[in-house]
Amino acid sequence: MALLPIIHYPDARLHKIATPVAAIDDGIRNLARDMAQTMYSAPGVGLAATQVDVNKQVIVIDISETHDQLLVLVNPQILDSRGRSDCEEGCLSLPGIFEKVTRAEWVRVQAMGLDGKSFQLEADGLLSVCIQHEMDHLKGKVFVEYLSELKQKRIVGKLKKQQRRTL
Repeated sequence: MALLPIIHYPDARLHKIATPVAAIDDGIRNLARDMAQTMYSAPGVGLAATQVDVNKQVIVIDISETHDQLLVLVNPQILDSRGRSDCEEGCLSLPGIFEKVTRAEWVRVQAMGLDGKSFQLEADGLLSVCIQHEMDHLKGKVFVEYLSELKQKRIVGKLKKQQRRTL
């Protein structure tokens, strides 16, 4: 297993649209393992393949405090959604940035697991938010793009300032 470099906003690679995975093979299983290790190490609760510069529709999520409930979604699709919820979100591609975003309160998702079998999952609360957030990454969208242009400019400025401090 290896830690993968996480791309930081506003890198243009975060806007690439991920392609569907044709078949689950050892390459995809290794990618999911490496993504999980990267997510846990960061630390975070979700990571999309596009965030590590792999344009495949693969997401890893683990919202458990014990980090033992890894969920891998390959080629995820939202089949149904209900309600609205405002939740403060953060992102491994925007370290230290947290903002409220409105998302569906409940979702039903279809995806493929690492065994190659299709499954459906219903989620609400934090899991629903994480699924929608990571699926946005697969579509080339970052959560701050739901915010006003002014807030986006302030965030980019803050990130550049953070970057200068670490150099």
